[in-house]
Amino acid sequence: MKPIVMITSFPPRLCGIGTFAEEAIEFIQKNDPHKRDVHIISHTDGLGDNVIPLIDLSRPDWWKDVAEKVHKIDPSIVHVEHEYGLYNYIDEKGQSDLNAGFLHMLEALTDVPTIIEPHTVHGRLRPIEEEFILRVTQLASVVIFKCAYQKWRLEWMLWDKGIHPPKNIVIIPHGARPDRRYRPEDTDAIKEELGQADLCGKRLAGLVGWIQRNKRWDIAADIWADVGPEICEQTGQEWILFAAGDMRDPNHRPDYEKYLGKLRDLEARGLARFFRFIPRGEIYYKVMNICDFVILPTLDETQSGTLARIIALNKPYVTTAPLEGLTAQTVESDGGFLFTDRDSLKRALFRLAEKEDLRWRMGNRLRKYLETTVSWDIVARQYLHAYEEAADALTHGAKPEFPSDFGV
Repeated sequence: MKPIVMITSFPPRLCGIGTFAEEAIEFIQKNDPHKRDVHIISHTDGLGDNVIPLIDLSRPDWWKDVAEKVHKIDPSIVHVEHEYGLYNYIDEKGQSDLNAGFLHMLEALTDVPTIIEPHTVHGRLRPIEEEFILRVTQLASVVIFKCAYQKWRLEWMLWDKGIHPPKNIVIIPHGARPDRRYRPEDTDAIKEELGQADLCGKRLAGLVGWIQRNKRWDIAADIWADVGPEICEQTGQEWILFAAGDMRDPNHRPDYEKYLGKLRDLEARGLARFFRFIPRGEIYYKVMNICDFVILPTLDETQSGTLARIIALNKPYVTTAPLEGLTAQTVESDGGFLFTDRDSLKRALFRLAEKEDLRWRMGNRLRKYLETTVSWDIVARQYLHAYEEAADALTHGAKPEFPSDFGV
């Protein structure tokens, strides 16, 4: 059959969307009964088999080459991973085109079945975001949202303005790997493999992932300075704040240095350990696995690759609320705690550290959520069904209509 084309950022670029796409493609090909090839049209820094590094954002008409290449490939489906920054052309005066080139690309591809998967859909859209999403739903065959609240909130807001909501939006969650869980008895061996043998037998509260401004690692470092010694005293165990990751965006260096300074102070007191590594690939899972639970403070996530790995490893966690997709998945899975202030974060840390049976129960809930809802195998099959819907839409000239949980 005709191949699949995915338009996305791609490794070796240090980009969460690129890592997401890499895993998505792996499981799409695994679950595709037709075993179609997948061609990746990426930015000019993309590398790998079937990767076409074509998106050149130094040009306002970058989209023309992409549309031309898609038509030459003649695919069965085009699956586009969207994040505003990935397709943002900025002119010599520093003015953004506000993703106009992306919309031009979709206009040029209306003769091809298209799936658009936006990775940032806020619950309360700004007018410019609302206009963009509406235009995307008009141009694409199918649009994928990650969480149900994103769809029904959009519907409510549009009805309030007298606008009929689009029906071609389907909910497909952020995938999580079902094949990266480790046995508890392997934990110390993994610590040794990571060069952390001195942490064998100790309990770790994890702070794992990319270090950047919105992740707010300082929240975890500040609270641990207060509660870490008390947790050790009350539990009779040695608990360490295990902070592991690296900086991705050079613009966030001041925040990185501030966060690292706080961690170094905790290290000097024997309360923390900083482990520097690039958060991608199998090592990401191994680092997450040696943690007894995970702290995930952040400011603006509509979804989270870090949370997907937490779920993949069935690790109980605590994260910021109310916060878009993080709150939604925590409520759905019942596998994490939410904090809104210093006291609620402190209570969550004590509960997670003091009660091993609670950690096991929460981990089992995450296991069930993984196996029934967000496993990449399940998500990939949902993608493949959406591909069929998109192809039928183009054939019959009518976009598919997907139900909403709380439509109006």
